[in-house]
Amino acid sequence: MAIQWFPGHMHKARKEMAMVLPDTDVIVEVLDARIPFSSENPMLEQLRGRKPCLKVLTKSDLADNTQTKIWLDAFESSTTKSIKISSQDPASIKAIQPLIKTMVKPSQSRVNPYVVMVVGIPNVGKSTLINLLAGRTVAKTGNEPAITKRQQHIVLTDHWVLRDTPGVLWPNVDNPYSGFRLAATGAIRDTAMDSADVATHLLDYLCVHYPEQLKQRYNADLPLDSSVGTLESIGRLRGCISAGGLVDFDRSARLLLTEFRAGKLGEMTLETPDMKLKELSDVEIIRAEKELKKEEKKAARKAARSTKHTRSKN
Repeated sequence: MAIQWFPGHMHKARKEMAMVLPDTDVIVEVLDARIPFSSENPMLEQLRGRKPCLKVLTKSDLADNTQTKIWLDAFESSTTKSIKISSQDPASIKAIQPLIKTMVKPSQSRVNPYVVMVVGIPNVGKSTLINLLAGRTVAKTGNEPAITKRQQHIVLTDHWVLRDTPGVLWPNVDNPYSGFRLAATGAIRDTAMDSADVATHLLDYLCVHYPEQLKQRYNADLPLDSSVGTLESIGRLRGCISAGGLVDFDRSARLLLTEFRAGKLGEMTLETPDMKLKELSDVEIIRAEKELKKEEKKAARKAARSTKHTRSKN
C-alpha cells in the first residue's frame, strides 16, 4: 500500500532546509536501526547533494545487533560514515562528536562556528539525540510523529552549532513495504493506515525471521503459518474479544504494534541491504508503470479533444 501523508509543516520545513543547506558543514541523518532503508528520506538525499553526511542508527537497543552490523558495513562500503547509538548507552552518544569533527576541514581563519544539521523522518529519535548531545533538554520529545514543527539552533561549543529540523517524510511512499514498516515503527500517525493491515504485514515478516521471540512473548503454541491466524491467537490470549466472542482485530493489532515499538518482543530488524536493492528495483518498475498510465491517459484525452473538435467542424 502506497501512503500519502505530508502535513503542511513538512512542506515548509523542506523549503527551509533547502535555504540553509549552503551554510551547513555536516549533515547528520538519523535513521531507525530497525528500518535503516525505509527511514532514509530520498528527498533529503537530493537536497544534501555532496555535503558530508553521517548516518546515525538510533534505537539500536531495539534492533537485531547482527543485522545492524550488516547495515553499518553496507554504509561504510559505499563510503558513507555511519554509527549506531542508543539512549541507553551514553558512550555511543559521546562517540558522535569526534566522528563529526573528522568530516570537516579545520580552518585557522574561520570565524563562524561549524554548523551540523540534524535531519530525519518523524519519530526516529532526532530530538532525543540532540538533547543527549547538548547535555540538556533543548528539543521536544514524544512517542508520536511530527513533534518538532520548526528549526532551532543549539550551541554546543564556541566552534559547533546544531541545527534541529522537523521530521520530514516525502510526499509519496511508492514502496508499499516501506509504508508498512514506517507505520509499524510509528513514523507515521496510526490513523494513516489500518492497524490490522500494518500488524499482519509485520507478522508476515516476524513469523519467518523471529518466530521464537513471538512464541516467547505470547505462547509456545502460537500458530505461525498465517499472519491473520497469528494475530487472532494473540488477540484471544490477551483478551481482545468483542461482542459474540469474536476477536477484535483492531485491538489485537494495536496491542502488537505497541509491544513491538516498545521492544517487548525482543531485538528485531525488519529489512536487510539485499531487500533494499530488490525493493528499489521494484519501485522503479512501479514508477515506470505509473508514468506509462499517465502518458496513456494524456494521449486518450488528446484523442478525445481531437475527435470532439472534428465533430464540431462537421
